[in-house]
Amino acid sequence: MSLEERAKAAAKNVEGKVQEAVGNITNDPADKMEGKAKQAEAGARNAKEDVKDAAKDVVDRA
Repeated sequence: MSLEERAKAAAKNVEGKVQEAVGNITNDPADKMEGKAKQAEAGARNAKEDVKDAAKDVVDRA
């Protein structure tokens, strides 16, 4: 597990939430969409780290 990658994913998620909130406040659909996209990217980064962790567990057990 890369703590650095997880931290980057968390930061990207927060950035996306803030941008989406700003889009909601300003009624800017572009900001809303970009914020949601950043949150999705953060989810993908976390999923990638989960797969890497699972693969490492399999290798460690062998």
